[in-house]
Amino acid sequence: MGKTRSVFAAGFLAVLLFSGRALAHVRYVTPGNSGERVAELFSAVASDPLALALLGGGGVGAVVAGLVWLRLRPFRTDLAVLRGTLRSYDDLLPWLARLAIGLPTIGAGFTGYLFSPAATAEVLGLPAPAIRLFGIGVGFLVVFGFATRLMAALGLLGYVVGLALSPTLLLAIEFVPGLLAILLLGGGRPSADHVFARMATAEGTLYQRFDPIRETLAPIGERLAERDDLVPVVVRVGLGLSFVYLGIVQKLFNPGQALGVVAKYDLTAVVPVSPELWVVGAALTETALGIALAIGLFTRAGCGVAILMFTTTLFGLPDDPVMAHVSLFGLVSVLVITGGGAYSVDRWLDERFGTEGRLEWGGDEAAPTAD
Repeated sequence: MGKTRSVFAAGFLAVLLFSGRALAHVRYVTPGNSGERVAELFSAVASDPLALALLGGGGVGAVVAGLVWLRLRPFRTDLAVLRGTLRSYDDLLPWLARLAIGLPTIGAGFTGYLFSPAATAEVLGLPAPAIRLFGIGVGFLVVFGFATRLMAALGLLGYVVGLALSPTLLLAIEFVPGLLAILLLGGGRPSADHVFARMATAEGTLYQRFDPIRETLAPIGERLAERDDLVPVVVRVGLGLSFVYLGIVQKLFNPGQALGVVAKYDLTAVVPVSPELWVVGAALTETALGIALAIGLFTRAGCGVAILMFTTTLFGLPDDPVMAHVSLFGLVSVLVITGGGAYSVDRWLDERFGTEGRLEWGGDEAAPTAD
């Protein structure tokens, strides 16, 4: 009996971890819809005792694991050192955010879509050359770090226009928090903006005499930089909304497409459970992870689960557009460095239980503590 429970537990864990991203962008790989309805999906799961046991056990297990963690708080010294080390990389956040958004934007431009592979020129009703020029131009300048904040604002404008033309762009909603984070962070270093700023402020340079634009825009950038403490808030809420959208709208409200993914990749051969459980398990996992990220609950642990899902997708789905997931990888990595930040449950838990070792991103503490 113990062996059977272990097999069930391992199988359910595999469903949660693999299906979360294996079914993430279902429209990329299954454009059709089999006509399956939400009621039929839940009816199939509700009539299966094993499915109910696995879903209920997984949810209860996650809650119990969180409570036990708060009660015991194991490896406090090790984790305090780890968090302190991660926070020491905060000077690399602008560079990381620029790569996370700029590279997939360039890839989208060369491929001929706007942010999401589902938002093609035909879907949006826009000229293909315009989409290509926009993606390559904005993406390259963001990566290069030239006029970074201006390019981020232009990217946001392009996203809003594309979303107004087609709701398919919601599949790439993570670009919104990414571009907003770049607006707050600026180019950072290394970047062309940093180089030109040094030349503009150095006495005696010829460039200083011919740079009226920077003097005009610099105050705006300084005001935005004063609120860079909101970067983890913007990123985790944006990513959380992205996961919730993919879980609820793309799976529970579109079960036919999600079931098509299960059939196409024969996922029931990987873990022998019903296709309906695959879809519901993936939807609930992404939704729960999205809510946890949005409210900042166990942020770094959630990011670890997300990275495991992304990695599994890269090796598990041979025709999934890898470039479309670079933004998710990069933004999750941003949260690994910053943690939950302000207005998060993690911050409250830190104040209540000391779970974070009293180290805050952007603070003055130089060394981690374990109290």
